[in-house]
Amino acid sequence: MPILPVEAYTSQDWYDREQERIFSRTWAFAGLVGDVREPGQYISVQAGLNNIFIVMGQDGQLRAFHNICRHRGTQLLRAVGNTKKVITCPYHDWTYDLEGCLLSVPDRRNQFPALDMASLGLKKASVASWRGMLWVHPDENADSVEDWFGGVEPYLGPHSVEQLVEYKSGRAEYTVAANWKIVVENYIDGYHLAHLHSGTLSIYDHRRIESGFVGPHFFFWEPLSPEYAANVEKNASSPLVIPAEQAGAWVPMLFPGIGLAENEDSWSVFHLTPLAPDSTRVVVRTKMADASLLAFASQSVRSYSFWSGRVRGKYDSDDGDDPMASGDFMQEDIYACEQQQKSLQSPYFEHGPSAMNGEAGVRRHQEVVMAWLGEEQ
Repeated sequence: MPILPVEAYTSQDWYDREQERIFSRTWAFAGLVGDVREPGQYISVQAGLNNIFIVMGQDGQLRAFHNICRHRGTQLLRAVGNTKKVITCPYHDWTYDLEGCLLSVPDRRNQFPALDMASLGLKKASVASWRGMLWVHPDENADSVEDWFGGVEPYLGPHSVEQLVEYKSGRAEYTVAANWKIVVENYIDGYHLAHLHSGTLSIYDHRRIESGFVGPHFFFWEPLSPEYAANVEKNASSPLVIPAEQAGAWVPMLFPGIGLAENEDSWSVFHLTPLAPDSTRVVVRTKMADASLLAFASQSVRSYSFWSGRVRGKYDSDDGDDPMASGDFMQEDIYACEQQQKSLQSPYFEHGPSAMNGEAGVRRHQEVVMAWLGEEQ
């Protein structure tokens, strides 16, 4: 049976405790290494209760700070941009250098005659790069990102992420009307793959899934279907990013909400951000082979006969907006998550049985959440 009660997916109190005890105390995905390439360039991310930005200094070093002015707490920087040589608060123009030191305060002599500038530098956070991604932790002295993810790394794909390319079409954003845990549980549910996605993910052999947990992190691998694998170099819709003999799908969920989809012709990160007890933002960023437009077009032509008529919706429908007829696995997943969230409001809802193997990961994830919240099962 499931571990978590219904209120874990609907209650503001649960949501608030998760923000404080989980998302504010773990390493958070901030972006890709290429997002911050030159001095003054920055990105910011919400890590639980903390907004944190990464900026490259004039010395080429990445630093992370809490996005809070030391005067009245105004957020200093917006989501992404380039602040050139200094960081200036929009409220009262307090100005900091790229190393976080307070440089100037307007009318300091008259308004703050005894101000100790040296004690009012920006609050530091931790920043690290790992597998081509940038990560932040609210604690300046956090354990290393390698320690946090080290146990699960042997179960990840053989992809050289920094050698791949994120094209303009490689980014998508969704707002899912469901609790973040429902989205995570859908991601790690092996039981649904052959059913909900019967028309969209048939190129993988769902009978041979290998999955489990290392610490709080979920790992997942499945091979290609025999028909697809027979000539994957020809059948893949895009140029391969790993050798054909290694082709398969590595689809881990790194705690608390960073999914990876590492397969034969692409690499993606799914970044989940809880917005409310019943709302989750999912940003998907995809990287593919560093190849010419001609190479992509040629591969599309080569694989046309394999893919023709193969991808289809679960149901036929004349409604062009029906997610179950879309032939898009993301739309199928979003539909399933949102319908489940709706059902939790019904007084007639009760937990049904949980699949012994296919939903074992769901139960284990719920136990992990309980442990981080300090709750009794």
